[in-house]
Amino acid sequence: MAELADLEKRIRVLEDIEAIKKLKAKYFRCADKKLWDEMEGCFAEDAVADYGMGIELLQGRKAIVKFLKDNLGRESMISAHQGHNPEIEITSDTTARGTWVLNDRLIIQTIATLNGWGYYEDEYVKENGGWKKKSTKITRILEEWTQTK
Repeated sequence: MAELADLEKRIRVLEDIEAIKKLKAKYFRCADKKLWDEMEGCFAEDAVADYGMGIELLQGRKAIVKFLKDNLGRESMISAHQGHNPEIEITSDTTARGTWVLNDRLIIQTIATLNGWGYYEDEYVKENGGWKKKSTKITRILEEWTQTK
């Protein structure tokens, strides 16, 4: 019977990892398609975000989504975000952490284009049976800016 319990736990961990991967994909899709109401569902109420580049730490789901909307939501902004090679660790039945390779391209029309590479470091919490981002931090390792003519 212990083998069955072990198998059930291993399956639950795999299902949680897959759910976290889907959450991250939803986050990127919502950012690029400017789906701010749907984006709110990606974050826990008390989430924090550190997007680097001298931006102050954002506290709370509403503040994070407002920041993203104010910056990525402009008509002149086109973005494409990709996350790769997830390293996800389930740390308890309701917590997890993950590291993702980041590649993003931001086009600020008539001004500049940014190609960026780095890493996301995320913490997750399971609330009401679903995973949410508890914290997120970007560490950039390379940025390539091109001025628009």
